[in-house]
Amino acid sequence: MLFWGYLAVEARRLDARFPSLPALVVPLGYLLFAAGASVVMTCVGFFVVRGRGTAAPFDPPRVFVPTGPYRYVRNPMYLGAAFVLAGVGLLQRSPGIVALSLVLLGTMHLFVVFIEEPGLDERFGETYENYKRAVRRWIPRRPPRAS
Repeated sequence: MLFWGYLAVEARRLDARFPSLPALVVPLGYLLFAAGASVVMTCVGFFVVRGRGTAAPFDPPRVFVPTGPYRYVRNPMYLGAAFVLAGVGLLQRSPGIVALSLVLLGTMHLFVVFIEEPGLDERFGETYENYKRAVRRWIPRRPPRAS
């Protein structure tokens, strides 16, 4: 978090090259920030309560967590973090910070595809494979009803 906060401060330097975003984006910034922070905090709660671990790499969940926000999308915590950063960019009317939120999404995608998902495949096996078939990586959708 501190690293991306530092990058956001540095991204403000790009703002001199582009026009400031219009004031009408500020309410959307509040919405994105609040929604993203809510999703991140909810995910942390599910990791602690259901997964018996945390989001920290040194204490990952010991139990697979396909519930809560994870029913709709495989990476809600990363999406929430990107929404928080984009929200800050809109609140600051900063094209540099908004652009950084897109860089964050790209970086997270590479991390998920090349590091996180192979690790989850190894840890949770067929359970995770079935989950990947049922739930999209980035674009949320309503889960199918249990029959």
